[in-house]
Amino acid sequence: MKSVGIVRKIDELGRIVLPIETRRQLELEPKDGVEIFVDEDRIVLKKYQPCCLFCGDGRDVVLFKDKKICRRCLSELKQTL
Repeated sequence: MKSVGIVRKIDELGRIVLPIETRRQLELEPKDGVEIFVDEDRIVLKKYQPCCLFCGDGRDVVLFKDKKICRRCLSELKQTL
């Protein structure tokens, strides 16, 4: 893990602002989801990557009736109908 040497204070509502350099590095855009993990004494932020409802794969995911499904599972569903 690499320190970028930037310290931010938490405001009264518990918010922090991510520096623009960090947002650019992670390709975070306004309204993007961010996952929050706790690892012992660390808070880890990760750009949210949607996963398939059925198999959990995060690659090649499409939205089908407001559900995230990978193309492979979507193809299998079509074959069963």
